Amino acid sequence: MAKQKPQLIPEMLVPKLGEGLVRGGHISEVDLQKALAYQQEQVAQGKTYLLGQALLDLNLLDRPTLDEAVTEQIIQLRSALQAANRTLEQRVQERTSELQGALERLSELSQMKANFVANISHELRTPLTHIKGYLELMITDSLGPLTEEQRHALQVSQRASNRLENMIEDLIMFSLASRGEMSMKQEPFDIQRIANLAAKTATQKAEERGVQVHVVGDENTPPVQGDPEKISWALNQLLDNAVKFTPSGGSVIISLKEEGANLVMISVTDTGIGIPAHRLKEIFEPFHQLDGSSTRKVGGTGLGLSLVRQIVEAHGSLLDVSSVEGRGTTFKFPLLAVEEEKKKKQRT
Repeated sequence: MAKQKPQLIPEMLVPKLGEGLVRGGHISEVDLQKALAYQQEQVAQGKTYLLGQALLDLNLLDRPTLDEAVTEQIIQLRSALQAANRTLEQRVQERTSELQGALERLSELSQMKANFVANISHELRTPLTHIKGYLELMITDSLGPLTEEQRHALQVSQRASNRLENMIEDLIMFSLASRGEMSMKQEPFDIQRIANLAAKTATQKAEERGVQVHVVGDENTPPVQGDPEKISWALNQLLDNAVKFTPSGGSVIISLKEEGANLVMISVTDTGIGIPAHRLKEIFEPFHQLDGSSTRKVGGTGLGLSLVRQIVEAHGSLLDVSSVEGRGTTFKFPLLAVEEEKKKKQRT
């Protein structure tokens, strides 16, 4: 049963009226007790009866004095409210200033992090270039003949250096995006070709894991507007993720589908382990891994999906993700079709 709210009466706005009258010498303590007792009697009979009225009815106080006392109480209450408001406003201003300062410090730290990542990444590039160069020279027998075991060891090192180079490039791109310096082209390009190249790139890794990669789409899919290099990178990241988290026997599908008259929907769907619904937002956090343990099976910087989303949004689009644990995940985003190029392609 809902609790009934107390009836709002004037005395609630003028607290301790009786005490104020006693302190002002208008009535005695005995008079106050008489009036309170009389008030309680009237209330017990079901009447709404105020203390001031009781004082008047018992001739313990005259109307002008009562009105003056009530007015004084209201003035005091208003002054107290104004003082409380001033105090509250001051506290809000102080808190706002503190939060602004914290936000500025956070922005500075974020900028420092982006600068640090950029500097370190560029510094790592130079020695890695030397390592890759000498590995290539040795593998091609330019520095002398190799045994099969030596060649195999160098090939493993070469693959590891390629992975390291990819991670460094990711870090550099992240630092550019964080500082708003990532450039974007806007030109028509063949999304079908980009999708096929991405699938071809992912095929070797997919075959090693026993995963199939397919491209599904109309051969007459129209060109889209955007940065082909950045979209290609984003597709490669989505495919790489899909392959990594899909067990042997599973599949990954790149789908290209026209939506309406001027959009092409690009999606990457896998039959992998899926993502818990309550953790979907986490996958876009930079440097974050859902499995953060030291024994996690899948490596990486945790930057891929964060950068994919930034690239997609820089194209005026949105990256959507849907997933079911144990059944797979789909990432998709639309790009604007180029109408004139579309007509040319249809005519040919």
